[in-house]
Amino acid sequence: MSAVAYTVAFDGIEAKMVEVQCAVTPGLPGFAIVGLPDKAVSEARERVRAALTHMAIALPSKRITVNLSPANMPKEGAHFDLPIALALLAALDILPRDDIAGTVSLGELSLNGNLVPVTGALPAAMAAATDDKVLICPEVCGPEAAWVDAAKVIAPSSLAAVIRHFTGQAVLDAALPGEVQTPSGVSDLAEVKGQERAKRALEIAAAGRHHLMMVGSPGSGKSMLSKRIPSILPPMSPIEALETSMIHSLAGVLEEGGINRTRPFQEPHHTASAAAIIGGGRTAKPGQISLAHNGVLFLDEFPEFPRSVLETLRQPIETGEVVVARANAHVKYPCRFMLVAAANPCKCGYLADAARACARVPICGDEYMGRISGPLMDRFDLRVEVPPVAYTDLDLPEDGESSATIAARVAAARRIQTERFVGIAGVRVNAEAEGRVLEAVATPDAEGRALLLKVAERFGLSARGYHRVLRVARTIADLAGEEEVRRPHVAEAVSYRLSLAQEV
Repeated sequence: MSAVAYTVAFDGIEAKMVEVQCAVTPGLPGFAIVGLPDKAVSEARERVRAALTHMAIALPSKRITVNLSPANMPKEGAHFDLPIALALLAALDILPRDDIAGTVSLGELSLNGNLVPVTGALPAAMAAATDDKVLICPEVCGPEAAWVDAAKVIAPSSLAAVIRHFTGQAVLDAALPGEVQTPSGVSDLAEVKGQERAKRALEIAAAGRHHLMMVGSPGSGKSMLSKRIPSILPPMSPIEALETSMIHSLAGVLEEGGINRTRPFQEPHHTASAAAIIGGGRTAKPGQISLAHNGVLFLDEFPEFPRSVLETLRQPIETGEVVVARANAHVKYPCRFMLVAAANPCKCGYLADAARACARVPICGDEYMGRISGPLMDRFDLRVEVPPVAYTDLDLPEDGESSATIAARVAAARRIQTERFVGIAGVRVNAEAEGRVLEAVATPDAEGRALLLKVAERFGLSARGYHRVLRVARTIADLAGEEEVRRPHVAEAVSYRLSLAQEV
């Protein structure tokens, strides 16, 4: 007696199909799982045996062999419990073999037969839809997986419910998609007193997904400004939401079983390791930069991060993806994020304050900002100084623009970019334009070009810096609703590029 069921093994955000073959043959009683399983998969036989015993289903005194094919692909995780149980039940003629062969399943079994939630339901649903199969997953994972329109998702609460469904005793309805509610009480930029130049930089960065560096003395409002970036970012498009949610599903951080349309905002502490930021560990899980895909990665106290960690950001910033290579894993994750960094100008933080500056000026600042390498600093499109706000200004009423007003302009600029880059693979915003695409959309008028060439020669802009000025100028023109990049747009872009010139 033999039967097959299907499940998936994860390679990055890709779910690869695995055939679970089960054979019940004469011989010494035993239960073996082969096909390169890890410890969690090997232990599935005890969970399956206990769950079936709890349901009064006795295993025959025969040899039970489960093969996970392809056998040379590593199999990791407890989500193999359910497909192994289904293949075994089909081999015992308890469940119809043809029906089980038309399913992709994943879920961990408790000893009483209940299904425990697992990670990766969303990419598994994508794989099931591609193969035109039904996905069976734990009840809690159903709303997440049901977001894949082409997939039929059944989300039982227990193995007994699966048996009743396939035997016709109690047929289960298809799971319905859920959605995480938009967080309430988001802080507003209108609450920030002063700092108009920094607010403008935030608006430009959000509109074109440009990387931003803010430098200022302690308490000047760098973190306060950064934490209000989500309030001016547009919601994710359906494609972006699906991409981001697949990563969060694999990482096990997708809350409430639904797709979140709010752009992620990741803010790791400066003591985080390279594996936590880039991704890694024994199973090469996604790191903070991948969890920030299509959103914001905020690194406060930027120079305090280990130099080795900061330097690992250089390649992902340029390519928008990261390859995590380990001895037993080699996976690729997308990571198109907006990097926002905040730093004090020196170790004591008061380099520009004549009344409080330490006796080591300017060496103090040179040493501190020198922790950030030139190639990494060159990747910031916008650099802005955040001066301290006088305490007398803190009692003044709010007079700045609200986040809603700024968000409307940002959304309008993003719509312009979406229409501009239709049909161009890998380009959605100005920050991703390069080569001929960048030349076609961001070449300035004669006056703007003359200014940019003069600045490039005078300050020795690198080729990367030259192109990043063009991208920022294109975004500034989009915010103004103008088709052509003109001299004022280039001048403003250059002003942000040359800020903090002493650190470049």
